[in-house]
Amino acid sequence: MKKYLPLILTLITSVSTGLLASGIAYSQSTPTPTPPSRSTRAQPQQRPAAGFDLAEYGVEFQADPRLIIMMAALEAAGLDPVANGRQPSAFRSQVRKDLATLDPDLRSRLRAFYERTKLPAPATAADQAARYVSLALTLGPPPSLDAPERSDDLPGGLLEVLDFAPLVREFYRRSGIDERLVSYTRAYQAEGDRLRAPAAELIRSVLTYLHTRPITISSERVLVNAGGKKKNNARTYTMREHVRRFFIVPDLLAVPGAINFRVIGDEYYAIVPEGTDPVSSELRRAYLQYVIDPLMLRFNREIAGRREQIKQIISEREKSGATVTPDVFIVVARSLVAAADARFEESRKLEALSRETRGKLDGAQDDASRAAIVRETRAAMSDIQDDAVSKLADDYEHGALLAFFFADQLKGIESTGFDIANFFVDMISSFDPVRESRRLGENAEARQRARAAREARLAARKAEAEVPVAYSGAETARASSLVKKLSEIEGILRLKDYLNAETRLKQLLTDYPREPRIFFALAQTASLAAVDATDENVQAERLNRALGNYRLAVQAASADTDHPLLCRAHEAMGRIHSFMDNTGEAAKEFDEAIKICDPRGTTYNDAVEGKKLSQP
Repeated sequence: MKKYLPLILTLITSVSTGLLASGIAYSQSTPTPTPPSRSTRAQPQQRPAAGFDLAEYGVEFQADPRLIIMMAALEAAGLDPVANGRQPSAFRSQVRKDLATLDPDLRSRLRAFYERTKLPAPATAADQAARYVSLALTLGPPPSLDAPERSDDLPGGLLEVLDFAPLVREFYRRSGIDERLVSYTRAYQAEGDRLRAPAAELIRSVLTYLHTRPITISSERVLVNAGGKKKNNARTYTMREHVRRFFIVPDLLAVPGAINFRVIGDEYYAIVPEGTDPVSSELRRAYLQYVIDPLMLRFNREIAGRREQIKQIISEREKSGATVTPDVFIVVARSLVAAADARFEESRKLEALSRETRGKLDGAQDDASRAAIVRETRAAMSDIQDDAVSKLADDYEHGALLAFFFADQLKGIESTGFDIANFFVDMISSFDPVRESRRLGENAEARQRARAAREARLAARKAEAEVPVAYSGAETARASSLVKKLSEIEGILRLKDYLNAETRLKQLLTDYPREPRIFFALAQTASLAAVDATDENVQAERLNRALGNYRLAVQAASADTDHPLLCRAHEAMGRIHSFMDNTGEAAKEFDEAIKICDPRGTTYNDAVEGKKLSQP
């Protein structure tokens, strides 16, 4: 192992793990000191105190009643995002049931508006819904739901559906949704609770990578009315502060898989569909924009100083037939967001590859095996780097004309441990417009390799899916029925109806005895119910019930076919034992999870972190 360790260390780029705590005092309208250059000896920022309060980093979860009402009205109007052959979620089914008695005339007018303003093919259901999401975020709170005044300042898409607002107000008054809004909001809050932990890990990871913390307060210079009418009256100004916030808004009626991102003044909204995994979604890119946008204002003079060079790159792209915004500040912002997103993803994958490679080398029996592992690692590393290049090229074609440049710069500073803002002046002043105009050509080969690799992976998955399964038709139908029923019960859990979920799961056991997925779901149900318990004895009883069902799931599971379930069950038991101060049992469960979980997965990382925290 020692023989190969230096080589592995040169192959793998590690990621710094310290989250930076100290921020930069910032005002959007007053000059700020010039950040130190690379030659200046800067001091690394401090690690944060224990705990991670998302509110400190501008993040809030919001169950927005305007969005709930709007999407329910769209449901009545005929928007159907459920794919053919799929069953609607438990919440969507409940809303449809609640709207069954809606006045036919109102439903007809809602549908007529939706059909009249429908986007032409090939627009998707997500495209149809996006404009109405924008409208929802501009409405006043219920019951008035006041619409914004018609103005050329409103986005074109929103203007197209602005006249839907009076129908939404009527829908609110006549559909009975005002009486159901409390229960609907509770379901949205439950989805927000599900998103909280993975979103916190995502935010922590992004800020760790950038070695910064977001600017959550901005200042605006506002003219004060002097009160006089004479032309020679001196003008006076005052500073007004704004809180910048990043809202994560669950949407149980959204089109599956389609995150909507909106910026309204200093408020950023990421509207997240039910079941979304925040770590592997556009949520990361949205938060990167929240972090990076104020830097464009802070360093607007430096960006303006390079205006002609940026316009030169824009002109070269336009000559090739591309449509690019003429706004140099938008080009820089898009480029830095794209570069940070691509480099973050590349670094995360390389870190996982490093862990996996070290594990394989530890278990290798001879030099030949170790050499094979190194060759495999080199190939995997090349694929990861090609994927990053392909992603940057795609963003370049969509207007992020400095994406490759910023990615190169980030690669040089990401392991320093210093705030990205300290280097921005140096970065923006050092690019060569001629070089940046040639980036697509320079990286065409790597991009082609990435496309070929993706096509090969898709073909392999398709071939695997087409392999005949040695199950009878009856067995296949039975397995499909179980998956459907468990999915329905998962929807019930999101509504926090634990008793109903547990009853239905126990009924399933009569048809599917010794089914590990049912035991696992029973354990999850008891664990979630324990979170809501206020009595310590009730909480302890539910946690012990969860442990018992997790053990039954482990006993019934097969190491060959239920590997992910076993991994998650052991990690969950470790967390429960740790909460109950059973440190010895917690360590055993975490050790078992670490042994069997995929080192690239989040459950593996959770088990490692859990073991550290559970140790005395």
